Amino acid sequence: MNAIEKILEWIIDVITLKQIYVPLISVFLGILVYKVIRKALGRFIHGGKNSYDTKKIKTIIELVSNICKYIIVIIVGVIILEAYGIDTVSIIAGLGVLSAVIGLAFQDTLKDFINGVTIILENYYIVGDSIIYKDFTGEVIELGLKSTKIKDCTGQVMTIANRNINEIINISQKKSTIVLKVLTDYRENIDDVESAIKDIIPLLNKIKYVTNNSAVYLGIDEINSNSVTYLLNIECIQDQKYQVKRDALKIIKTEFDKKGIKVPYQQIEVRNEK
Repeated sequence: MNAIEKILEWIIDVITLKQIYVPLISVFLGILVYKVIRKALGRFIHGGKNSYDTKKIKTIIELVSNICKYIIVIIVGVIILEAYGIDTVSIIAGLGVLSAVIGLAFQDTLKDFINGVTIILENYYIVGDSIIYKDFTGEVIELGLKSTKIKDCTGQVMTIANRNINEIINISQKKSTIVLKVLTDYRENIDDVESAIKDIIPLLNKIKYVTNNSAVYLGIDEINSNSVTYLLNIECIQDQKYQVKRDALKIIKTEFDKKGIKVPYQQIEVRNEK
């Protein structure tokens, strides 16, 4: 047998060793299974009926992916240990006692994990929601099993342990009511103004974040010496109420200008007495 044949035989012996091929195949299959799961779950991201459902699905997918990753790592680890002849049954049995000790030592971590699952199942908040934690207000950019990351308007990022769920206020899933007081010149014809407002209502309902075609005209609220106040009501997502108000006022002013309806302005009466 020449040197080349000996080398080939040695390579074959090494490759066919259980301690070599089992770990390699296990790791490869573990990675492959994880990628397949991620790809399969990714198909559901765009399955929501609206943007809220889509964000919720995305958050759940991230959480499920993390859980699957940990499960796959544990299974691959057990298979590799078995390949090296290590009694994994005894190890798993020993983990029962060890887990009790770890549970006492890492109570906060376990609370974070449990609350991370609860946050998703109970719809406390999802990625993309705006929340308040103490004096910090920001958007949820990442939700994990242990913590939540939120970013404020200045770019600062805060990491919150999921165990603090009771101190978090979600301002995205709550609805806010905006009451708009629209003033017109006293001399404007009431029927013409109300007709213009009724034409404006469908435009207000098309504003992003306005919920369920909620914009309605309530009627005349007040009559002053130089103006008449008309009352409108809009319901929207709470953390977008200021933007909705700005958009609504722009639409009202634009439509009033088109129809020649004047808004009141301060007048000064000058008398020339002799």
